[in-house]
Amino acid sequence: MTKKLIKKFKVSKNSKNKSKKLIKAVFSGDEIVSSAKEARDIYSQSLFGEYINKKIHYSLSEALYLVERGKVDVYFKTRKLSFNQLLEKCKQIDRKILVKYIVFKDLRNRGYLLKTALKFGADFRVYDKGQRPGKEHARWILYPINENAELTWQDFSAKNRVAHSTKKNLLVAVVDAEGDITYYEISWIRP
Repeated sequence: MTKKLIKKFKVSKNSKNKSKKLIKAVFSGDEIVSSAKEARDIYSQSLFGEYINKKIHYSLSEALYLVERGKVDVYFKTRKLSFNQLLEKCKQIDRKILVKYIVFKDLRNRGYLLKTALKFGADFRVYDKGQRPGKEHARWILYPINENAELTWQDFSAKNRVAHSTKKNLLVAVVDAEGDITYYEISWIRP
């Protein structure tokens, strides 16, 4: 699956970005951080990253997305990483990053805002179009999975309970070998 999907991630040279200064971010082994003014600007405009201690901290998916879009250059030590090099480094931290990134990219391109959801025991919180964390609540907690992944009834029930207890709907994104995604929204109903 990985080889087929990586072919889809050819980063094109965007002529609009040649005149703009790219955001410089640093990959420090387990996180990607920028202290550039432009990083704060894109955070204010599009809510990429988390503002912590005067720096913008990007999730792995956010960094991959911004590198692919030609907005950010990520450096490891003194070397600028290509998209595929960054993807390989991210895989060392999170073996499911490719599936997560495919779903992140799809939903972000559709106008949804995704933020990490570790405290909910999920991969992402998903906000409806135009909503902002801190002002509105996420509509879904999202679990991206590979079509070959095993999900037991106990796992499914636990995920659904977490979603219900946090007043969100469960969204499961199943990614197939071609990188196509099928979304399943699960919510509790009272008969």
